[in-house]
Amino acid sequence: MSFSDEVIRKMKKQYTFIDLFAGCGGLSEGFVQAGFKPIAHIEKEKDACFSLRTRSCYHYLHDNNKLDVYYKYLRSEITRDELYNSVPRSVTNLVINATISDETVSNLFLQIKEMAMGRHIDMIVGGPPCQAYSLLGRHRKEMENDPRTLLYLQYGKFLKEFTPKGFVFENVPGLLSAKKGEHFKNLQSYFDELGYKIYYKMLDASDYGVLQVRHRIIIVGWLKDNDLGYPNLEKGKSCATVNDLLEDLPFLKAGEISNVSPYRSKINDYLRWSGIRSDSEDFVTQNISRPVNSNDAAIYRIAINAWNCEHIRIKYTDLPEKNQTQKNKNSFLDRFKVVDGHGYAHTIVAHLAKDGHYYIHPSLDCCRSITVREAARLQSFPDNFYFEGSRSAMFKQIGNAVPVLMSKKIAESIRKLL
Repeated sequence: MSFSDEVIRKMKKQYTFIDLFAGCGGLSEGFVQAGFKPIAHIEKEKDACFSLRTRSCYHYLHDNNKLDVYYKYLRSEITRDELYNSVPRSVTNLVINATISDETVSNLFLQIKEMAMGRHIDMIVGGPPCQAYSLLGRHRKEMENDPRTLLYLQYGKFLKEFTPKGFVFENVPGLLSAKKGEHFKNLQSYFDELGYKIYYKMLDASDYGVLQVRHRIIIVGWLKDNDLGYPNLEKGKSCATVNDLLEDLPFLKAGEISNVSPYRSKINDYLRWSGIRSDSEDFVTQNISRPVNSNDAAIYRIAINAWNCEHIRIKYTDLPEKNQTQKNKNSFLDRFKVVDGHGYAHTIVAHLAKDGHYYIHPSLDCCRSITVREAARLQSFPDNFYFEGSRSAMFKQIGNAVPVLMSKKIAESIRKLL
């Protein structure tokens, strides 16, 4: 085989991965888009598992030129069961709905080996739940012994069992400082004992085309006898803004829902480049907005005007006395926050499932918080990515996810190293 043939062969090789603590699949979606093949996704939340299964159907139908079936599901012309029955059972069986624990890992190993059908697992990816490492979490004394701080030990058991070439471990910046850095030092030592050389960097999603400022720790590890170092991620901020991201979506006011609707305008350069919107698709789903009571609507108008006209973030105590209905006036004073339409959004988090006050749409005409689809776009999910479950479940999945564009950049750079 010639050198050029060998290069082509390696470029065509489809590397495999398993996704732990998968959520709805933001991290794995980036890896799939970069050419990796998922062997299994493991996730404990039922709704997120359905989102993963639905997305697995999309990829299968896309690869087999049968996307018309998927679009029928998006338009509610067929049921979810009918969608799942339109693909081989192995497609939806990629998703394992289970909690990763000492009691479950042995059975999970057996399931994955059966699903792998003799293929080696090249990579393991995943981000264990990060609430225990968050700055907010560390203010609560009960978080000090939160079992979630030790989920890296479960992650390591999969490394020990499957010995992948490498792994990607995503978490919040608080991982580095939690318990005065003790957890992170233990994590480093543990992965070292398992035979992996690890590297880590704090990455900002906005450096990789995502229209959101989102800092996350990305740890990359390699087997010591094949240490490839930290992948070279080329930075490149987009000149697009949140207004560009949202301009073609249906115009909704508070409480309105548009589950299936045509785009308001033509695709723009950013939407095409990012892969968020496709030229071939003429409708968008899950534009679901929250209702807003009269007092919150008044606060939203004040907040939007202050931000758009003066670039000021209002504090709760700045509001007129009649609008201050909350008893807590000493903390969380920035609880009403407008998304910057002329720049990048602030970090999308899972609290969006509880209320939308921290993510107010920048248009005064809307006077509402962002919709499910708008939140998904801020996380760079493609419009054809469908989220299962209630509105709150959708917001939670989106807020917990790794932005797809950042994940794809990581995956592409790792593929080059491999």
